[in-house]
Amino acid sequence: MTPQFRAIGTRPVCHDGVDKVTGRAQYGADLLLPGLIFGKVLRSPHAHARIKSVDASRALNYPGVLAVATAQDLASVDEADPAGLALKFLSNNILACDKALYKGHAIAAVAATNVHTAEAALKLIEVQYEPLPPVIDVRAALAADAPVLHPQFPNRHPDENGPLGPNVAEHHRVALGDTVKGFRKAGLVLEQEFHIPTVHQGYIEPQNATAWWVPDGQKSRPGDA
Repeated sequence: MTPQFRAIGTRPVCHDGVDKVTGRAQYGADLLLPGLIFGKVLRSPHAHARIKSVDASRALNYPGVLAVATAQDLASVDEADPAGLALKFLSNNILACDKALYKGHAIAAVAATNVHTAEAALKLIEVQYEPLPPVIDVRAALAADAPVLHPQFPNRHPDENGPLGPNVAEHHRVALGDTVKGFRKAGLVLEQEFHIPTVHQGYIEPQNATAWWVPDGQKSRPGDA
């Protein structure tokens, strides 16, 4: 007897469907709470660049700007400790510290009384970059003379045990069964190399979140999108 599924094959009611198709539904960007603060992020125009300096003094003095955050405002970690190094990578992805590692890498964040003030303040932040050669191909990144993104990674040769090349964080090999024997017994062996572009889901909504701090010090999220 075919099992009866509770969800698959059914037509559940979409309770907020009418609000969404009529435009009555509210998302994070639709909420205007009392004292709402708006944030904007300054991003790197370079795919790979050393950050020589970040001067946010003019932005901090701009009327309506409440705060400007850079990597210097984040907690420091001990890079000699593997756990600390892992935290540094996570921290640098929030706000770039020494280098911008991709185009759009966050450099600074501004909090202001309205979105237009935040956007104006971004233009007042002065960042000095030293553009570096980018790494945009996997095979090129493994070459011995490839530009190094993270100098903390070990650079080992293919005949050694461990990462191959200067830009490999980790190297794992998973083996199951006897592949050599399998190839010998196979009726046909087809070998081919394929190159495909990066695949990423396509968002159909703006990325936004609105947080509301209540008197007891807890945070609630009245809406997001």
